[in-house]
Amino acid sequence: MSPHTFAPAPGGASLRRMVLAQSRMEARLMLRNGEQLLLAIVIPVIVLVGGVAAAGRIGIDLDGHRAVDILTPGVLALAVMSTAFTSVAISTGFERRYGVIKLLGASPLPRHGLLLGKVLALLNVVALQLVVLVVVGLLLGWEPTPAAPARTVLGVVLAVALGTAAFAALGLFVAGALRAEATLALANLVYLLLMAGGGVVLPASTYGAASTVIQWLPSGALGEAMRTALVDAGVDGRSLLVLAAWAALGTLLTARTFRWE
Repeated sequence: MSPHTFAPAPGGASLRRMVLAQSRMEARLMLRNGEQLLLAIVIPVIVLVGGVAAAGRIGIDLDGHRAVDILTPGVLALAVMSTAFTSVAISTGFERRYGVIKLLGASPLPRHGLLLGKVLALLNVVALQLVVLVVVGLLLGWEPTPAAPARTVLGVVLAVALGTAAFAALGLFVAGALRAEATLALANLVYLLLMAGGGVVLPASTYGAASTVIQWLPSGALGEAMRTALVDAGVDGRSLLVLAAWAALGTLLTARTFRWE
């Protein structure tokens, strides 16, 4: 009998196809959820537009740079943090509560495939966020530094990749260790605190004596790495190492504490 007698041929899908299908579903769910969309797009846009409009009245010292040139990289970092940490923590926490992760863990998709699907979906949403915010920044008059474009691209890619890894690992740690309601409250509280005082939107130097501590936070490191890339056309090695350390710590904590149900 010919191997092509039956079409489609019976059999399980490859891991690659299963992971891609899972990532597409995860991305659609994230973008359809009103709260996720608020965190991913609406709040960063409001922060950017409002910050640029109010910067002159507040009188924040930006080392001679225009407000839009400093705030745009910071808001790009904020967008990464909002999706990689807050959205991941909240969605995963409620998936655990309703047994979704438990059911997926028993499906043909292996657990590492489920995590890979979440990561791919997360990267797709982050890429969409950055495109939207870059367009808004350009409309507000943002002018990225023209010097050393290769170093700028390298710095942005490394900052986004390590920032996403660090905050996603921390988000999964929170979601896997706490109940859904506690995860919702804690994730939103941490997001607001880091947005206001974590050195992500504004440079750490604007926080005075607290700047030394802020530089070691994942939010401060991500913000500094993005500003170094887009304002100074450089790669902030220290901040990237801080993000890598937080990513490693978050991964270790998640592996030790994450419960699938």
